[in-house]
Amino acid sequence: MSASRDISAGARNLLINCAELSGGESLLIVRENPDLGWYDGQTAAAVADAARTLGITPTTLDVGAPENSRCFGLTQAMADHECTIFMSRIGDQDRFTDPGLGKKTIMCYARDANQLASAYGQIHHKAMLQLKKAVNDILLGAKNVQVLCPLGTDISGDITNTAKETAADVSVRRFPMGVPQPLDASRMSGQVVLARYLTPTGSKSYEPPSVPIRQTVMADVSNGRITGFTGDADDVDRIRNQYWRVASLFDLDPDIVHSFHAGIHPGSAYADAVDDDPDRWSNSIFTNPRTLHFHTCGNYPPGEICWMVIDPTLKVDGKSLWRDGRLCVDDFDPTARCIADWPELRPLFSSPSMAIGLPDG
Repeated sequence: MSASRDISAGARNLLINCAELSGGESLLIVRENPDLGWYDGQTAAAVADAARTLGITPTTLDVGAPENSRCFGLTQAMADHECTIFMSRIGDQDRFTDPGLGKKTIMCYARDANQLASAYGQIHHKAMLQLKKAVNDILLGAKNVQVLCPLGTDISGDITNTAKETAADVSVRRFPMGVPQPLDASRMSGQVVLARYLTPTGSKSYEPPSVPIRQTVMADVSNGRITGFTGDADDVDRIRNQYWRVASLFDLDPDIVHSFHAGIHPGSAYADAVDDDPDRWSNSIFTNPRTLHFHTCGNYPPGEICWMVIDPTLKVDGKSLWRDGRLCVDDFDPTARCIADWPELRPLFSSPSMAIGLPDG
């Protein structure tokens, strides 16, 4: 299969299986300036081309970097189209979460043509929706969850406060689908090891978006609240200053650890190095099962500051659903049924992508 056909297959998966569009409908594609380094521009063009072949009328609107203010022109353009696909970070910001009556909004995480053409973009969207539901069913049926990692993370607690997500919670469709619903962290206690960078969640824009962590720092958590940081003094100062700065900007409680979830898409990959752009790294690779992230700084999902945990083990009532960064799909009935229903998932889980922007992969 040629590269162009691969891209077309990914585009059709987005348009048909995710957006559920058909001929005669109108589509707005919000395209972020490729010079900003997040989206390549080719992906938007490929989706527009695929839309035309399906009889869908696409309009492309070029935008810049996210800002913390509403753009009337964009809001009006969304109202004028039956569906909006964001190939822009703006789609992750909370002011666009309500698409309006009869409207559809999709946030696209396939940043470039290679991702759209890969298994990440091509695996049937409904297969990933079923996998998400299976993982949700397992997690929401549990009482206690424990998160571990090779660096020493060990945090656990009762997650029965987690409310099942509603249609309003998922009003913006995600493509590719890559995470289950967040789990409530208000009864979680223990330690989370912070390494590499503190990164933003994409909810709001602020500077600097990321701060380096030169050595590992232990974050102590008690019932969903940060009670202290232990580690190198300079690292701890940078972390504390970032929390103070962000909380002050948006009038937030900095000490809240609101929720967490891990990636479920084994086709997710990141070709660049984390150091090139830590913000882009964390907000791109979070769908890979090798990553689990906590939402902190703010009493809402996704908060404003993210903790990235690499190669997590996540145990539900003592049994591993993730083990060392791999989703254990054969060990639970709901996920095993999903794999049986969608055989195309089997090779992905047998040989998942290990490329997550770190020296070991």
